Amino acid sequence: MLKNYVKIAWRNLTKNKLYSSVNILGLSVGMASAILILLWVQNETGTDRFYSSTNRIYMMYNRVNSSGELLAINQTPEVLAPALKKDFPEVEDAVRFNNVTFLVSNGDKHLNVRGAFTDSGFLKIFDFPLLKGSADASLNDNADIVLTEGLAKKLFGNEDPMGKIVRIDSTSNFKVTAVLKNLPGNTSFDFEYLIPWGYMRQLGWDDQNWTNNFTFTYALLKPGASQYAFDAKVKNIIIKNTIGSPMQSKAEVFSQPMSRVYLFGKSQDGKLVAGRYDMVRLFVIIAVFILLIACINFMNLSTARSEKRAKEVGVRKVSGANKSSLITQFICESMLLAFVAFVIALVMVMLALPPFNMLVGKTLSINYYNPQYWLFSLLFVLLTGFTAGSYPAFFLSSFAPVKVLKGAVTQINAAIAPRKVMVVLQFTFAIILIISTIIVKRQLDYVQQRDAGYNRNNLVYTFIQGDADKHYDLIRNELLRSGAALSVTRTANPITQRWSSGWGYEWNGSTEDDRKINFVKLGGDADFVKTMGLTLLQGRDINIYKYATDTTAVVLNEAAVKAMRLKAPV
Repeated sequence: MLKNYVKIAWRNLTKNKLYSSVNILGLSVGMASAILILLWVQNETGTDRFYSSTNRIYMMYNRVNSSGELLAINQTPEVLAPALKKDFPEVEDAVRFNNVTFLVSNGDKHLNVRGAFTDSGFLKIFDFPLLKGSADASLNDNADIVLTEGLAKKLFGNEDPMGKIVRIDSTSNFKVTAVLKNLPGNTSFDFEYLIPWGYMRQLGWDDQNWTNNFTFTYALLKPGASQYAFDAKVKNIIIKNTIGSPMQSKAEVFSQPMSRVYLFGKSQDGKLVAGRYDMVRLFVIIAVFILLIACINFMNLSTARSEKRAKEVGVRKVSGANKSSLITQFICESMLLAFVAFVIALVMVMLALPPFNMLVGKTLSINYYNPQYWLFSLLFVLLTGFTAGSYPAFFLSSFAPVKVLKGAVTQINAAIAPRKVMVVLQFTFAIILIISTIIVKRQLDYVQQRDAGYNRNNLVYTFIQGDADKHYDLIRNELLRSGAALSVTRTANPITQRWSSGWGYEWNGSTEDDRKINFVKLGGDADFVKTMGLTLLQGRDINIYKYATDTTAVVLNEAAVKAMRLKAPV
C-alpha cells in the first residue's frame, strides 16, 4: 500500500512540474534557513560541554559591591587557585588562565599570536585532543610550550615540531612538549599556544595580592563533591585573607558549572542568569517562524489547487477509498516533497556555510558520519512534511464525491476560514521578521557610527614586545620625525578593552562608602589625550617630558568627577 502511495505521489509531482518546483523551492529555502540557524544553536548549546569531566569543572567568580551594585565577575586573584588546591580537600585540581599576545618566532617566521599563561594541570582538566605529547609531561617546566596544530604548521611546516625551539617575545626560548589538535568551534577558549604560569612570574607580572582580580580560575572537584557545600566553604576566602589590610575586601567567592558559564554568564544582582541563552532561545523561535512560513506557503499552494484535485478525490471515494486512506495519500505526497526539498536545502546549506561562518564568527559544519545527525534529519523531514501537508490532506479529503463529480467544489466562505487564518499568520510572521531585521540593522548602524568618545580614524595599536619597551623613546621619536605618525603614546591596554579596575580609593571629602566605588583604570603616557583624540573639558594632557611631576598625574573622565563629587577637580 505504501509503495502505491509513493508511486501516485511521484506521478503527481512529475505531472505538475511548475507547481511542484515552486512548492519545493519555497520549502527548501525555509528548511535551509532553519538548518543554518539550528547548526548555530547546536554549536552554542554544546559550548564547553564536551570535556570528559565537564560535570565536575567549575569556574570561580567574585561577587562584589561596586558603587552600590552587586556584580558577579569571572576574574579572581592569582593566589586563589593554589589556595583551593591546598586548603580544600574536595578540590582535585585548580588552575589559573590568563590570555596573552606574544611575538612567536622560529627562524625567520614571526607571528603575533594569541596564547595563554596557565598551570600544568590545564590539559588534564580540559582534555583537548593531543596529536603529539602528553598532558602529564607538558607545562611542567617554565621553558615548555604547547602549540596547536595550526600554529605548529605555520612555524614548522611539515616538520615534526616536538622538541623544537620556539622564541617568545624575542627574549625567551621554549621547547615544544605537545601539539594540540586545533580547538573545536564549541569552546570558549581562544588560544594557539600555552606557556607555563611560572614564566609569568619570571617576567614579574604575577601578583600575590588578594584584592587584585585579573585571573580566570578553574576548579575540578572530586567525584561526588557537592558544589553547594564547596561554595559555602569558599565563600569568605578573600575576606579572611584581607582582614587587617588597608585594602580589605568584602568580595564573596562562588563557583559556576563550566557547562553553564557560556550560556548563563550575565551578571544580575550579583547572580549569574541567562545571557547568551536568551539569544539562543530567540534564534530557535526565529527558525520555527521561518519554517512555519514555508509550511504555510506550502499549504496555501496545495489548497489553491483544490479544484484540480477535487475530481480525483471524488473518483477515489466512489471507488471505495475512505477518508483516512486519502489523508494518508496526501500526507505521503507532502512527505515526498519535503524529502526532495530537504536534499535541495542541504545543497543550499553547503553553499551558504562559508559566508555564514564568516557572519557568525564560527566554524560550523555538518557531521555526515554521525548517526544522530541522520536521525534528527529524518525527524526534521517527517515533521516538516506532516506540518506542511496536514491541512491540505484534511481539506482535500473532506470533499463530497457527488458534488465534486458534478463540478460543484465546496468552498469555505466563513469569515474565519482556516486558509484565511494561515495567510494572515504567514504575513504576520514575515512582517515581524522584517521589522525586527530593520530594527537590529539600525541598532548596529548606531553602535558603529555613534560617538565613542575618542577618534577611531587612523588610530592603530600594537602590543609592546621584546625590547620595544626599553627603546620606546627612540621608536616614538623616529615615528614622529619620519612623519609616519602624528602622535604616539603607550598604554597598559587598548582603549577599547577593560583590563583593570579597583576600589578602596580616597580623596579629600571622600566617605567610607566611596571606597566601594569601582573605578576602571587605564595606565597612559605622554600625549594620550592627543593620540586618542579625546575632548578635554578642563586641564591639560599628561606630559612627562615637559613636567617631571606628571609621573603622578591623573586624568579623570566626567563619570569619575561626578562619582567623586568634585567641584574643581583640576
